[in-house]
Amino acid sequence: MRRTILVTGGAGQIGIEVSRLEWPADVNLHAPSRNELDITDQKSVSTCFAATRPALVINLAAYTAVDRAEDDVAAAFEVNAQGPAYLAEAARHADAPILHVSTDYVFDGSAERPYVEADQTAPLNAYGASKLAGELAVRAANRRSIVMRTAWVLSSHRTNFIKTMLRLAKERRQLRVVDDQRGCPTSATDIAAALQRIALRAMNDVDVPWGVYHFVNSGETSWHGLAEHIFDWQAAHGAGRPDLHAVSSSEYSTGARRAAYSCLDTALISAAFEIRPRPWQEAVDAILSELTVATDWNQQGTVR
Repeated sequence: MRRTILVTGGAGQIGIEVSRLEWPADVNLHAPSRNELDITDQKSVSTCFAATRPALVINLAAYTAVDRAEDDVAAAFEVNAQGPAYLAEAARHADAPILHVSTDYVFDGSAERPYVEADQTAPLNAYGASKLAGELAVRAANRRSIVMRTAWVLSSHRTNFIKTMLRLAKERRQLRVVDDQRGCPTSATDIAAALQRIALRAMNDVDVPWGVYHFVNSGETSWHGLAEHIFDWQAAHGAGRPDLHAVSSSEYSTGARRAAYSCLDTALISAAFEIRPRPWQEAVDAILSELTVATDWNQQGTVR
């Protein structure tokens, strides 16, 4: 008998990678579009659960416009907190676990070493506050829940830092990139693989250690350091590179405050699920290789 995993936010970076994974023959992924399932509408959630009877839920749906959230607080909380609450409650009634993806934005960046799961949360902006509210709602609504915090998500899909840098490098000879925010660049492919490992165990093991976990690729850098790596990779593969200048956060104004330090410790997820993240450099190189094949930017000068 096939078991259904309900995947919300399937059109995003992580959702696309979840759908690209090879799943067991007895697992059916169901990733409805936003038109098919509105997680902020409790009736829509109930209807979806009644129709699909999921054995597990992976919630990837999120309001991710960090700066816009400062002026659109209600919408951010509706998607990032109320929606996950509806999903977690429906999953509990269906006797199904829920995996919920959260963010490093729940921390204020005052730490001097990578954050562990038990560290005090203190969001600096509305987006972070809405994601923290979602974490709490999921944990309160469904005992069989796992919250996975991640950060600096990158892939060959959608909009992200790598694709932005590649695009800007085609448009400008000089780029200014923030150098006083440090974090962990993380591949959506690797996040998806970690979610798959946890999901399959959650559907087959009654002794799953539920709770909050951190998953990021290993190592840390700044946005400027990440940009340097991207353009070093380009140069090594025969492409030109722009002049890259480091600037401070104060010189690059944004609507929402960002943490100066948001690195996450992954020891707990490694111990609980034997998930050992690869270095961020290796993960970024894999994405750049995929983009090269997909776009042939070296010959055509374009990035999709």
